[in-house]
Amino acid sequence: MKVLLVNGSPHNQGCTYTALSEIANTLNAEGIETEIFWIGIKPLSGCMGCGYCNREDKCVFNDSVNLFAEKAREADGFIFGSPVHYASAGGAISSFMDRLFYSSGDALAYKPAAGIVSCRRGGASTTFDQLNKYFTINCMPIVSSTYWNEVHGNKPEEVRQDLEGMQTMRTLGHNMAWLLHCIEAGKKAGITPATEPKVKTNFIR
Repeated sequence: MKVLLVNGSPHNQGCTYTALSEIANTLNAEGIETEIFWIGIKPLSGCMGCGYCNREDKCVFNDSVNLFAEKAREADGFIFGSPVHYASAGGAISSFMDRLFYSSGDALAYKPAAGIVSCRRGGASTTFDQLNKYFTINCMPIVSSTYWNEVHGNKPEEVRQDLEGMQTMRTLGHNMAWLLHCIEAGKKAGITPATEPKVKTNFIR
């Protein structure tokens, strides 16, 4: 089994990476393979609603979104990490997730996921809420911990001093491993999610 951890920070090995690494180490100790995927610092366009992905099953912009989508099809679970920018997720990870879930949501559906947040001081809860909305619209079980998944600090060494935050990350890793094993056991027993054709409505009469 494998979990992909997304580093949505412009800093490759900053505070968000430090939190994700704590989760990855815990998953590895539980026998789960991990990969930390950095979205990078190249500009990421937002979704244009062009419909290209409906025809080609990939985003029209051939960048890290399509690369991750390919990896996602073979993965079993996901952790999405974001820094706090003005009390919300960073612009790059927001564009990344908008386009990923719109163009390749089927690659992630029914697989457990969690969002984690790195902040200096405030805005963690609103950012955490934003990340979770992607999972709840895509039939993805959300993995929880003993507190909201956030770490505090302005530098990696300060994040490591946030003992409760780091414990929250480790517990999240243990819970992800537990849920993955439960899903695997369920599949072996012939238990699969119930689905039905999607119905779309709007409020115009």
